[in-house]
Order: sequence, then C-alpha cells, then structure tokens
Amino acid sequence: MTTYHSTRNAEKTLTASQAILQGIAPDGGLYVPDHIPALDIALDRLADMTYQELAYEVMQKFFDDFTEEELKHCVNAAYDDKFDDASIVPLVKAGGNHYLELFHGPTIAFKDMALSILPYLMTTSAKKNGSTKEIVILTATSGDTGKAALDGFADVPNTRIIVFYPKNGVSAIQEKQMVTQKGANTSVVAIDGNFDDAQTNVKNMFGNADLAARLDEAGFQFSSANSINIGRLIPQVVYYVYAYGQMVKQGAIAAGEPMNVVVPTGNFGNILAAYFAKQMGLPIQKLIIASNENKVLVDFFETGAYDRNRDFILTTSPSMDILVSSNLERLLYLMADESTEAVQAFMNDLKEIGRYEVTEAMREKAKDFYADYAKEEEVTAQIAALYHADGYVIDPHTAVAAHVANTYVAETDDHTPIVIASTASPYKFPQAVLDAIDPEFADASMEEMLDRLKELSGVAFPPAIEELLHAEVRHNTVVAADDMQKSVETILGLN
Repeated sequence: MTTYHSTRNAEKTLTASQAILQGIAPDGGLYVPDHIPALDIALDRLADMTYQELAYEVMQKFFDDFTEEELKHCVNAAYDDKFDDASIVPLVKAGGNHYLELFHGPTIAFKDMALSILPYLMTTSAKKNGSTKEIVILTATSGDTGKAALDGFADVPNTRIIVFYPKNGVSAIQEKQMVTQKGANTSVVAIDGNFDDAQTNVKNMFGNADLAARLDEAGFQFSSANSINIGRLIPQVVYYVYAYGQMVKQGAIAAGEPMNVVVPTGNFGNILAAYFAKQMGLPIQKLIIASNENKVLVDFFETGAYDRNRDFILTTSPSMDILVSSNLERLLYLMADESTEAVQAFMNDLKEIGRYEVTEAMREKAKDFYADYAKEEEVTAQIAALYHADGYVIDPHTAVAAHVANTYVAETDDHTPIVIASTASPYKFPQAVLDAIDPEFADASMEEMLDRLKELSGVAFPPAIEELLHAEVRHNTVVAADDMQKSVETILGLN
C-alpha cells in the first residue's frame, strides 16, 4: 500500500484517504507518497483510453486504500457533462505547438480538472475514516482555485468552504465568479494584501494548535483545496498522461517517443504533476517552467537560490503572481534525497530570512527542468501573434507558456514536440486579450468586451460566462490580511 508522510517529518505515516482529509501536515509540511508508482499501461494503449478510464488507472496507483467502486464513483461523478467537451481535455494544434485545453470545466480554468473530483475524494475519505466532523475547506486563491473549489464544494453535505483572495490581485471576471457564488456553505473574503499574504495566513491557521482544539470542540476539521492537498495534486497527473496518448493518436509522436511539456506556473503544483507523470515512466523529456515577471522560480532553477525578498508585481496573468511557491517543497524533498531534516531547514530559512539555497548535488537532481519568463509586452505580443497567424485565441497565462516555449526552442534547438498546458479560457481575461488583438475595446464594459471576444474568436460563450453576466453579488467582505483568522472564527461561530 502507498503511504504518505510529511515533507518535514517521516515518522508518522497516513493512508491516502487520511492525507486527503488532513490536507496539510500538522508540522506545516506537505504530504508525499512513500514512492512514485510505475505507469504500467502500454504507451500505445493510452491513445485509445477515455479520460475517465485513464483517471482511474493513474489515481488508483496513488490512492490504493480506495476500493475500485469508490474511486470509479469519484471519477465518473467528477468527469461528466459539467465539462463542455466530451473528451474533457481537447488537444489543439496551433502555431506549431499543441495546446492542452484544460479549461472546459464549469469555471473555465484548469483547476476544475482536480477540483471537480476533490469533493468526492474528500467525502469518501471522511466515510472511510469514520470522521463525523464537519470539514471546513480553507483556501487561499490567486484567482482560479477559489472559484473552482467553491463550485466543487457548494452545498456538499457536511462541508463548508472559506476562500480568501487578494482584493486587487485577480481579474474582474475572476472576482465576479467568486463574489456571486451560490451555496449555503460558501464564504468568500477579500483581503487587503497579495496572494502570498493570504497563503501564509491560511498555512498559519492550519498550524495553529489552539485554533485546532477550538475547531475540534465545535465539531469542525480544517482541510485544504489548494494543491498542497495531495488529493488536488494527483488528479492533475492524469491530464499529462492523457495528453501523451492524444499526441500519439494525432500522429505528433509515435508511442515511446518523447514530448516536452511547458507549464505556466506560480505555485508549482501544475508542473510538479507533470514531473510525477515523468517519474511514473511517461516519456516527458523536458519540463519547461514558464513564469511571468514574478520570476522567483526562474531564478531558483538558474541559481539554486530561492529568494522571495523582492517586489511583488501585479501582471495580466494574476494566477501566477506568487513569490512563495508552496509545491516546490515536494520537489525539494525529492532533490534532497528524501531528507525531511533538509526540507525543514530550508523552510525555516524561508520563513525567517525569506530565502534558502540548495546544494550543487540537489541542483543536479532538477536537471529535467528548464525555466524562463515572459515580460508583459511579450505576453501581449504572443497573444496577438498567435491570433493573427492561426486565428487561435489564448489567455495571458497560456501566452506566457507559448512565449517561453518559443524561447526554449530558439535557445536549445530542441525540436521535440511540445505540449503547452493551456490553463484558462480567454473569456476569463477579456481585457488583456483584447488589449493584444483589438485595443479599441480597452475601455469598453465587461459585456462589450465579452461580445467582441466572441466575435473575434468564433467560440461561443462558455456556460460560466453566460451565467456570470446576470449573477448577483452575494459576498462583499473585505478584511486586513492580519484579520483573516478572526474572520474564520466569525464565520464558524467560534467567537
């Protein structure tokens, strides 16, 4: 059986369902499996498998305390007609690369891929472990996780969800998606601060023993919908395996040949999932990290020093406006030969002085990664170039990845076929997209921008946008970052 333990202490082991239920370890570490299982499916079979079939095959290797019936129920309930494409994840060729469209779910961003299944994994885990407490999902978002988690957990019995987001750090569409969220068990709170402030305070609440005791007494238990939860991370592995099968099916590669993967990332979870897929045996040659001007990850992979002591820049790709990449901790653990002591020391340094530096031997373990970033003007140029060349419209996060993909090929002359993780619908960022392809609409209303984008792209409004245009605001609380715990206590009636 696959067991899980904290990146900061290997003494206490948990089953998969226990790790999913807890979300984050009491010591602040992230749960990691005791081994990464092999992908024992013949590569030429991947092309003929449905997304649901692959999801079961990949996840059951990590979540092996779930019965076949339990896990298949979770998979089939998650990946159904709430996705507007029967394939769940279309693979589209444009501009010489292949775009893995991860935004066909209910909130039109890649987070739907994991957050559609997490509520089912969570409630199944609670039953398996005899938990009678009400699960409180506590989550910080830089834009997309919040809405996808709210949508997934809305009115799920025996759960509540509280989402914090930076008031001026998400797009207008992202904010409206969250503040109009329905559901008797949902709470959305804006903070005066940035995403890192929100994430740090959420982590502090998870590690607060006094708060945990009060929650326990009141019949609550915290868990997380962020990719710090292993139940969020593992479902993301699936779509890289699926992408490989689709590349074979479309004739872009033959079974057994490599592909490169380019992922726009801030919190590191999405590309870590690709790394897990590679470790399982999927022929991914290079894992290409694409950052925006908050390029803390690029600097880390280039120098070995992680340093969050820098200006926080608001960009047109807000879901990547992050200086503390939580999921990097799981890679650090693997880079450090699974030394929990080394990880604890790095995390202490990050907390106390805002930086840490890894050894040359550790850097050698990360040679499968390449990292680069796109400036704001390069993002705009990339959206325009792809639209004018192919009529294909991408959002700013995907444009960051496309720019870095092209830079990588130019620098390395590596022409291995590339899959770009397309993480959000352009409808989620209409202003940034129109600034690139039709600047006359820069000062238009949201409705006018959306209508113009529909004309230019030839793509109908996703249901999420149609609903959003007429939705009423239900959440309007704004608090100081330091008052986040007080707001949680108020929402849960603990004070």
